Amino acid sequence: MRDSEGGRLLAANLLVAVSVSLSAVLPAALLEGFSVLGTHRSWMAACAAAVGTASAALHLALRPGQHHRRSSFAYKISRFLKCCIYFFMSCILFHAIIVLYGAPLIESVTETFLFAVLLSTFTTLQCLCILGPNIQAWIRVFSKNGAMSIWESSLQITTVCSILGAWFGAFPIPLDWDRPWQVWPISCSLGATFGYMAGLIIAPLWIHWNRKQLTYKSR
Repeated sequence: MRDSEGGRLLAANLLVAVSVSLSAVLPAALLEGFSVLGTHRSWMAACAAAVGTASAALHLALRPGQHHRRSSFAYKISRFLKCCIYFFMSCILFHAIIVLYGAPLIESVTETFLFAVLLSTFTTLQCLCILGPNIQAWIRVFSKNGAMSIWESSLQITTVCSILGAWFGAFPIPLDWDRPWQVWPISCSLGATFGYMAGLIIAPLWIHWNRKQLTYKSR
């Protein structure tokens, strides 16, 4: 593994982590009454937009895990439309899974869907940026020893951390602490966000620590 590639990964992950922080700081400075807890729906939308914009911009600038090749305009449009469809389907799927795990079916439906969008941004959007709309590549990456680059290893870590963070974030909701952040889905979305940011930091450190054992081979 080249150190330059590891440096690019670290810089990209730090920039995305900064975008998460800015999604809470900038709107609070520009909009009166905005807060992560008080206007949680607005924050989830702002966070998803900030992470999505940063991820797409970094993808266009760095093109991680992809060969630089010429492609027709029609191919790019088709690929973009597929990515949009995949992302929307991911939001619907996450929404359904969240409801099956106990979220209100009708009550707070907007909050639930925005949480699904946020979780899709942390997971599916990153897959689309690195792997494209290729389900077979997604299955390969999330299978045992399926990663073929440090970007794919980072994708594995951030995705797992985001989902685990959302899952652990649900634990305080049924407790009788009567805290404002226990309202659905504040603790889950915060857990997913903290998990995602932890994954962004852990991934390059883990890859650097295990760089001698990591041998990526094309399949």
